[in-house]
Amino acid sequence: MAYTRRVTLPYQVGQTEPYKLSRSKIELFIQCPRCFWLGERKKIKRPSGPPFNINKTIDELFKKEFDEHRKAGTPHPIMKDNQIKAVPYQHKDLDTWRYNFTGVTALHEPTNIHVFGAIDDVWVNDEGELIVVDYKATSKNKEVSIDSDWQMSYKRQLEVYQWLLRQNGFAVSDTGYFVYTNASMEADGFGDTLNFVTKLIPYSGNAEWVDATLKNMKACLDNDEMPPVGNAAMGGPCDFCEYARSRTELTLKSLQSKSKK
Repeated sequence: MAYTRRVTLPYQVGQTEPYKLSRSKIELFIQCPRCFWLGERKKIKRPSGPPFNINKTIDELFKKEFDEHRKAGTPHPIMKDNQIKAVPYQHKDLDTWRYNFTGVTALHEPTNIHVFGAIDDVWVNDEGELIVVDYKATSKNKEVSIDSDWQMSYKRQLEVYQWLLRQNGFAVSDTGYFVYTNASMEADGFGDTLNFVTKLIPYSGNAEWVDATLKNMKACLDNDEMPPVGNAAMGGPCDFCEYARSRTELTLKSLQSKSKK
């Protein structure tokens, strides 16, 4: 299936056409309203870093594993090991749901915001409820968890996917799962091999915050004044805004110094 990525125009106050925003833009707004506003109103976007190709590869390999069981209608071994009574969900739109530029979509009518988000996987339990699943990969010297403050973004990510599926009329379990794999650092050498340990982490989501957040995003978009600086993912003021402020101050000082010569 071929997909076309359309370049979106800046948000226009009073526009009647639904405005498309991704799940990641919701997270951006929560972290830094200023970066969100600049990106959507002025198309001044945060610089993006290089892609995490190893993480992307792990995602694709996980999908291949679960897809084999999806075709067979059987549970993946990690489901059996954790006594999860479910199987990978089969749906004609699954490839669309997984694609970054389409994803699962829903129109939030109070704001006219068209929300979309690409999921990693969906399972279905014995009660017919869909289970949202997200793949994560890392390498650390301790067992993986989702307990750090910065991992609230992981939890919100899963909750947005739950909200999107419910907006499409699906019965969705409050409990979702992170398939979280950790590359061991304990080997004597690399040897073209990494050893991973994968852990299934349940999370009980609550997406009640999504509606109010979308309304706050709409108010932000409709405001001609630039909002205040937000927070960095790991704490403190937004790194991007702090860099922009410091660079601007230094540039102005340099220009003022040159004008006096």
